Amino acid sequence: MKLAMTNVPPKEGARLARALVEERLAACVSRLPVQSVYRWRGELCEDDEHTLLIKVAAERVDALRARLVALHPYELPEFVVLDVDRAGSLAAYVDWVRAESSGEVAGE
Repeated sequence: MKLAMTNVPPKEGARLARALVEERLAACVSRLPVQSVYRWRGELCEDDEHTLLIKVAAERVDALRARLVALHPYELPEFVVLDVDRAGSLAAYVDWVRAESSGEVAGE
């Protein structure tokens, strides 16, 4: 299991989260309101955004990244992937994430 992160405009968060789960590229996406301060093209920017915490099976990260880049409104979307410590995590949850983001529908 991996935890992927991206930031999006608040109005785009629900659309992207729903698409990723519906397409079975993510088991769950949590949306958190944040305020980001960053430099872009030489200008200091400060924007309200939503951070999407995307729970995904390790083997689906490449497909997730490709789809997120296609759906994302930013010219250069943030896409950061973190390892999840399986031994320290609740194994049943990690298994659920893998099953839900495998790209396969149960029973098929």
